[in-house]
Amino acid sequence: MTHPEPVYTLEQLEAEPVAEFASFDRDDAVRLGEIAVALVRERDLNLAIEVHIGDELAYRAQLGSTGQHNADVIAGKRLVVKHFRHSSVLARFKKDADPSVADGLGPEYKFWGGSIPLFVNDEFVGTLSSSGESDVVDHETIADALIRFRG
Repeated sequence: MTHPEPVYTLEQLEAEPVAEFASFDRDDAVRLGEIAVALVRERDLNLAIEVHIGDELAYRAQLGSTGQHNADVIAGKRLVVKHFRHSSVLARFKKDADPSVADGLGPEYKFWGGSIPLFVNDEFVGTLSSSGESDVVDHETIADALIRFRG
């Protein structure tokens, strides 16, 4: 089964809800990661999934043909999220509209969709990330995982 590629606008991405929680611990990270993996399997995708709390890896799954390359890409997407405090796909759309958004940031910053910040009481605490498909599919998958996680 082929999953259709989503189409986003800058306005849609800016309006996406923030992943804000009352608390978020390692057990939550594993549950969120498992929800994301279930979506990857349902949609027959080729994705790596990572959940970080701070800079520590709390969950990783590499499905299909994903591997270390995808972990390296996720690291670059996470840098973008940590810098801007919003999703990496929103950062890509903003950079596409105004390349100066990336001024001063090195090539290790990956302006590709697939990483979303996690917040507790308005404080940035971690990321949910994916890599392996097109960046809009990477983003959609983890955004949908967050919706399921919230119930």
